Amino acid sequence: MARTSRKTLYLANPYGFSSQLRAGPLAALTTALEALGVEVWEPFARNNQVDKAEAGWAYRIGQADLSDVRAADGLFAVVNGCPPDEGVMVELGMAIAWEKPIFLFRDDFRRCTDSEAYPLNLMVFSGLPGVGWQAYLYQSVEEIGDPDRPLFRWVRDRARQ
Repeated sequence: MARTSRKTLYLANPYGFSSQLRAGPLAALTTALEALGVEVWEPFARNNQVDKAEAGWAYRIGQADLSDVRAADGLFAVVNGCPPDEGVMVELGMAIAWEKPIFLFRDDFRRCTDSEAYPLNLMVFSGLPGVGWQAYLYQSVEEIGDPDRPLFRWVRDRARQ
């Protein structure tokens, strides 16, 4: 899809599989992120309008999502679950490999790790700074608009470019 003048943020999430989650947490996250001034690229809304009776539909969705992760300016990943959704983890891995700015969302209180430092597998945090990574982990929708947090600063700094 075509680029826009606003910065783009790929919203890696598993919420699109459920109509209740699309109407609830996914809508709330999208609204909070758009309020920052970014264009949210939500994969279920962008790439999931295919005829699933046609051969190759899943491949086409996967390729469209891959293309969007590559083209987006940054990635905001919902990492709830133990373990988090495998599709989100693949998208996160691609963003890490392409050195995209990464922001994580986890309002799930469960710990899924052997590490005392991280709430999830340490590789989930490998695209974040070694010191201060906690600031990149959002635990509520309300934190998204906090001007003292990295996402707000990234959007502001990116908007100046």
